[in-house]
Amino acid sequence: MDMQEFIDYCKAGNPISGEDKELHSMLTQCSYEAQRITMELNTSYHSKAEIVEIFRRLTDSDVDDSFMCFPPFYTDFGKNIDIGKNVFFNTGCSFQDRGGIYIGDGALIGMNVNIATLNHGFTPETRSTTYAAPVHIGQHAWIGTAATILPGVTIGDHAVVGAGAVVTKDVPENTVVAGVPAKVVKEINEDS
Repeated sequence: MDMQEFIDYCKAGNPISGEDKELHSMLTQCSYEAQRITMELNTSYHSKAEIVEIFRRLTDSDVDDSFMCFPPFYTDFGKNIDIGKNVFFNTGCSFQDRGGIYIGDGALIGMNVNIATLNHGFTPETRSTTYAAPVHIGQHAWIGTAATILPGVTIGDHAVVGAGAVVTKDVPENTVVAGVPAKVVKEINEDS
């Protein structure tokens, strides 16, 4: 398997066992590349245009010129982040993206937000196997400071995730969720 086949394998959501030396080696290579690129991003000043270019290399995809990020930013894989137009990442975000993170146009990601797309097996025999599930963040969603989004969650269009929330289930569009675990606390309408 070459590196592109491996990245496609990951994008398909396939599990990876710690026992599979070939896949684990390729995963490590991707992680080291993500570390190298994020270290470049995080250790010196860059213009907005330079940050967009760094994210293009990190994600190996087209990132729109409207994208904006205030570093530092962290990721463990990098190749499975899809960023829409007019998206903003505030400082200190940490993405575990091997399972896929898809961010819609106009989404705002607050300071120190964590997005996870992997889980380990629960039994001792499967503990070293990671299982991927993508996270989808809808258009114009707003993820508040220090929120955590868990694997497999979809945040609906125009939804708001309150600061510090732990999102374990899908969030309907046009709602506000808050708490641990996050629950709907308000619906958003034109009068909100």
